[in-house]
Amino acid sequence: MEKATVLVVDDTPENIDILVGILGDEYKVKVAIDGPKALAIAGKSAPDIILLDVMMPGMNGYEVCKRLKQEPLTAHIPVIFVTALTDVADETQGFELGAVDYITKPVSAPVVKARVKTHLSLYDQKRLLEQEVKARTRELEVTRLEIIRRLGRAAEYKDNETGMHVIRMSHYARLLAREAGMSEHFCELIYNASPMHDIGKIGTPDAILKKPAKLDDEEWREMQRHAEIGAEIIGEHPDPMLEMARRIALTHHEKWDGSGYPKGLSGEEIPIEGRIVAIADVFDALTSIRPYKQAWSVEDTLALIDREAGKHFDPELVSHFKAIVDEAVKIRDSHQDKE
Repeated sequence: MEKATVLVVDDTPENIDILVGILGDEYKVKVAIDGPKALAIAGKSAPDIILLDVMMPGMNGYEVCKRLKQEPLTAHIPVIFVTALTDVADETQGFELGAVDYITKPVSAPVVKARVKTHLSLYDQKRLLEQEVKARTRELEVTRLEIIRRLGRAAEYKDNETGMHVIRMSHYARLLAREAGMSEHFCELIYNASPMHDIGKIGTPDAILKKPAKLDDEEWREMQRHAEIGAEIIGEHPDPMLEMARRIALTHHEKWDGSGYPKGLSGEEIPIEGRIVAIADVFDALTSIRPYKQAWSVEDTLALIDREAGKHFDPELVSHFKAIVDEAVKIRDSHQDKE
């Protein structure tokens, strides 16, 4: 088992020698003779614990501790002050800055060993707990995302689509968002939220969804309701991904010129995620085989999307989509529908 690393900080060489002598057999000990050197060492390779003298010239121990706690890389490291100061006010100041303990000079070897061992044990337990929490949180996130994707696929199956449609179009949406200069956080959100774009079709009667003939006006109005039904199914929730999923479900059939549904929004009134998914959805729908149609060629599909720039689609996003279409085709080819 690898030895824990202790950083000893003291401006007096004799004090450093004493602590190295006490701890050297059980731990890997690093030393610093002033505050700036201690910060440099800790910032380069974080030790497991720091024994820090208070009274040092230039930058005292309190300032060193304060700076350690301000940096994410070193904020978690337990700091034990080693000092001749025994006033309650001094100890209070140290604890307020984030120190975990005090050892008074002259030091006692058994006390130093016991305090270091105790706080390293507590630190190890804390790190283990944090790792377990992160792992469990990640498991919950994966489960949540899988449920969202499968709900999206359920809607597609109901509409005689294949489940791979929502996988492909979510990849296209992420590619397009990235090409449009959106943040990586936004790109991941749209990738995970877009599979629910047509979840509202769960509430659309099969007789309408699967009607082989053209829908009459009343049937078409009922079909259009799936956007609002989808928003109702997702509901209002503070989670950023679910918020985005709701906006996508509600707006991905809106059109740039205001002729879309359900609200007749136009231009930038339509949320950017709705505009992105509109292109991704149409591209995949047209380039895929369906029971009622053959797949369009990429060239014909791009020609239609280009003609619809400024009418159905955001013209700037159309330009960005043409720049990433080769990547989109690779995604389509690697996520083919199963026979």
